[in-house]
Amino acid sequence: MKICFLTPNPDHPLLAATERLLKPTHEVTHVHPNHPLHPTAAPLADVYLLKSRTPRALTLARSFEERGARVLNSAAATELCQDRTAMADLALQAALPFAQTHTPGTLANLTSLPIPRLPLPLPLVVKSRHSRREDLVARADTPAQLQALAASWPEEPVVIQEFTPNSGWDHKLWVIADKVFATHRRSELATTPTPPPPPPLTPTDLPPTWLTLVRKVGKVFALDVYGVDIITTPTGAPLIVDINAFPGIRNQPGAPEALAALALRAAER
Repeated sequence: MKICFLTPNPDHPLLAATERLLKPTHEVTHVHPNHPLHPTAAPLADVYLLKSRTPRALTLARSFEERGARVLNSAAATELCQDRTAMADLALQAALPFAQTHTPGTLANLTSLPIPRLPLPLPLVVKSRHSRREDLVARADTPAQLQALAASWPEEPVVIQEFTPNSGWDHKLWVIADKVFATHRRSELATTPTPPPPPPLTPTDLPPTWLTLVRKVGKVFALDVYGVDIITTPTGAPLIVDINAFPGIRNQPGAPEALAALALRAAER
């Protein structure tokens, strides 16, 4: 089988470990997202692993798909997870417990409204509408903090969510095919001093309903490799605050094996 990583960073720990598992018996290649587009110039790989979310990478992935190649995750599913408005709309339509999300336009538009007319009450979570590296993810507890964000990001299209009190630790759940991996990570929205970290988290520590929930996300969003960020609300219920296509999944025993097995199953199809 010929497996191709569509990525600017084939040395990423997850990809490098997966390649070591595949190489003894399969051909593994890499294509950088900035590779010139020649849709008919070379034979296709049996499967492409799309570990990039840039516009160029999505265009390249679509060119392979149009020629009949299998791409994981698909360009369409990857692109959907970059638009936080579309992500929230689809999640809520599917009855997933996703944070209620409003799209006010730019931060300048938002801060032009009187505080009583804001779509949601303070404190607010403010995020770039379009997910990307070094995008905006911040918490505004006061009008002054909201104005400060607008001064730094005046033309940034944003979404806003009402802040939900929580422990300050996100549950990071990752899925490869049907296999779930989990850890805790300190929330970037936490404002209190960092408490001692919770005990290490494994899927067996999670309620079965959470495992069902995170697998449903994959079906709804047509994702094979993805991450789901969940916080626990004051009632103990899970609340999804973000979904990512093909996250890093670092330092998770068994993740390279799961990704290699997924690639081979997809290639055989």
